[in-house]
Amino acid sequence: MVSPVMSVPRYGENTLSDLLPAVLGAVTGHDVAPSLDLAGVRRVCVLLIDGLGAQQLAARAEHAPMLSSMSGETWTSTFPSTTATSLASLGTGRPPGQHGIVGYLTAVEGYDRPMNPLHWRLHGQAGGRSGKDGQAGGRSGQNGQAGGRSGKGSSDLLSTLVPEEFQPHPTVFERASAAGIAVTRVAPSYQRESGLTRAVLRGGDFEASVSAGDLVARTLSALNRGDRSVVYSYWSELDLTGHVRGPSSDAWSHELRQVDSMVEAIVSRLPADAALVVTADHGMVDVEERVDVDTTSALSLDVTMIAGEPRARHVFARPGAAADVAQRWRETLGQDYLVVDRDEAIGCGWFGPVRPSVARTIGDVLALARGSGAVVRSGAEPNQSALLGHHGSLTDAETRVPLLTARS
Repeated sequence: MVSPVMSVPRYGENTLSDLLPAVLGAVTGHDVAPSLDLAGVRRVCVLLIDGLGAQQLAARAEHAPMLSSMSGETWTSTFPSTTATSLASLGTGRPPGQHGIVGYLTAVEGYDRPMNPLHWRLHGQAGGRSGKDGQAGGRSGQNGQAGGRSGKGSSDLLSTLVPEEFQPHPTVFERASAAGIAVTRVAPSYQRESGLTRAVLRGGDFEASVSAGDLVARTLSALNRGDRSVVYSYWSELDLTGHVRGPSSDAWSHELRQVDSMVEAIVSRLPADAALVVTADHGMVDVEERVDVDTTSALSLDVTMIAGEPRARHVFARPGAAADVAQRWRETLGQDYLVVDRDEAIGCGWFGPVRPSVARTIGDVLALARGSGAVVRSGAEPNQSALLGHHGSLTDAETRVPLLTARS
């Protein structure tokens, strides 16, 4: 059973996969979600602040007077509570078990190394932006892992694992564009044609932002386009600060002030028929204890691949050895971790309804941190292992995200 300190997302009821469909319904006038203050709007911006957990915001309310004054509630992210999975659910309106991005590192059939969806390349493959969040904007952290690929493979996964084929269903942005709505995505330029964008955030126009002020200006301009408009704006620096300095750091509080100033600037200039919705992809915790797979032999025995991230690991076992691997991980990690097999995780609804092809990319064993711990890999993931802040598990600190609304 899931620990009481954890919260399984209730897909279909106030999770990130439900947000953009609700926004689209409000803008078209077909279906206004009662939990959102969007009745009568014709223009909506969803501003996603990477790493802005509801618990962290509540604890630092004095640093965010604008955000704290906005009407709202708490929604939940996806599982795992990580950027790639949450953005995929946001953009597609689907739970992870349907869109197939089930972790920061996601297993892909035909490859013996996991894929990093933020970079759209095999983990350990050189090239592109370094760091934890190639898509999300980070410059420090979850880096490469050595190892070859199976017979199927290429140095460019964009050609061998075509994003539009990996996730072929129309995104919410594509659906909105087809309905005659002016759709604009405002984000750093490297996201324009990234694999993750092409897979789960495609549709409408793209405006590259170069700074906080530029994001404000481009967001307001986009809101005024057409008779009806939907804008998605993305900001990454709070997440980066939390990873490198920790979400309890003074640096995180100062960055939150910058976010609050940006939100205030948008709210003060909203068109008369517009609304701003502020949310996040996950929260974060300060990691205090680490268990290192690369120096703990019991965690490597009979293991063929490790995916996910330090607080939510997917562990793949040699055929016939999954039960033994699960038992060794339970004994080694102890009560501070929840260790389950694939069937239990799917049965508990962690990923929502799961397609058979997606089920095969979920670990034989999953290990989730309950408290302040992390399962790191000092040899295979040295930068990531040194980060102070992490997320991915099902604790409230990681899965609870704000859903704040302001009208003109």
